[in-house]
Amino acid sequence: MAKKSTAKVLLASALISMTVGATAVAQSGRDYVYVVGSSTVYPFSTVVAERFGRSSEFKTPKVESTGSGGGLKLFCDGVGVDYPDVTNSSRAIKQSEVDTCAENGVTEIVEVKIGYDGIVLANALGAPAVSLTRADLFRALAREVPGEAEGELIENPYTTWADVNPSLRATRIEVLGPPPTSGTRDAFVELAMEGGCKTVPWIKALKSTDKNRYKAICHTIREDGAFVEAGENDNLIVQKLEANPDAFGIFGFSFLDQNAEKVKGAEIDGIEPTFDAIADGSYPVSRPLYFYVKKAHVDVIPGLRGFLREFTSERAWGDEGYLSDRGLIPMPDDERGEIAANVKNLTPLKLASE
Repeated sequence: MAKKSTAKVLLASALISMTVGATAVAQSGRDYVYVVGSSTVYPFSTVVAERFGRSSEFKTPKVESTGSGGGLKLFCDGVGVDYPDVTNSSRAIKQSEVDTCAENGVTEIVEVKIGYDGIVLANALGAPAVSLTRADLFRALAREVPGEAEGELIENPYTTWADVNPSLRATRIEVLGPPPTSGTRDAFVELAMEGGCKTVPWIKALKSTDKNRYKAICHTIREDGAFVEAGENDNLIVQKLEANPDAFGIFGFSFLDQNAEKVKGAEIDGIEPTFDAIADGSYPVSRPLYFYVKKAHVDVIPGLRGFLREFTSERAWGDEGYLSDRGLIPMPDDERGEIAANVKNLTPLKLASE
């Protein structure tokens, strides 16, 4: 019996060794960092990847723009060389996405906040300057808007900006924006649309009595042609704005900053979208930017730890860093220090249930 038990132990050990060996071989099948996700974070991630590739012995990381939601889906599909190491996101990861990750074996996720960005409504540089409120944006783009009676909702009847607000021009409402998979779209409906929606007292009261209806009213964009889904390609939006001076486009401040010779941002609630206004919090439509890392891939995928170190270095994301030259609004010194320490220690994201 003892010999049989010993044989079983040896067999089990051999199988484990074979599995570990096979895993090591599989992991060596990719010798570069693979990044997906947000189109807003894409330019920042790309410049870090290029600098890292030039200054290290590792290959330049591969960075793809898939949108925040699309990137998180790819990221959460599994662990191993067939799946991304990092996903960029212009919103925080949702609990439902954390749960999906866990179901697929992605159990330790490191969240890295990199700075701030503003969401702008921009038009062609030669077009008239515009000042809008969040209430204007809600009434222009919501699928349903308040009617004359208290508590009444009607299908959005507004066709021109003057219909929304008599002080605005009588030009047709045409806004080019990102698809539902985009973190920019998520942030726009939460910060701009909902911000305007809450100016209607009876809708604001719904938040505490019927949260689902409140969210449906405030977050649902009309589908009758006034809002045009333009995909994740912000360059295409800029081209269309140049061709049609009456149209507006939605994208991040960083992209506006990089295309200042072609487009300009509208004032929102009397505040112009500028680096300083976003940094001090006075611009009302701003949000943090992130990327997420699989702890299981660090020190397995060649160069991943170094890429993280480069991204969270002062020369990259600091007050005078090269990412601020690209439009990223840096976090305060103490916040950067805390997040950099979390990255160095690979501190996993704390789950809501913990």
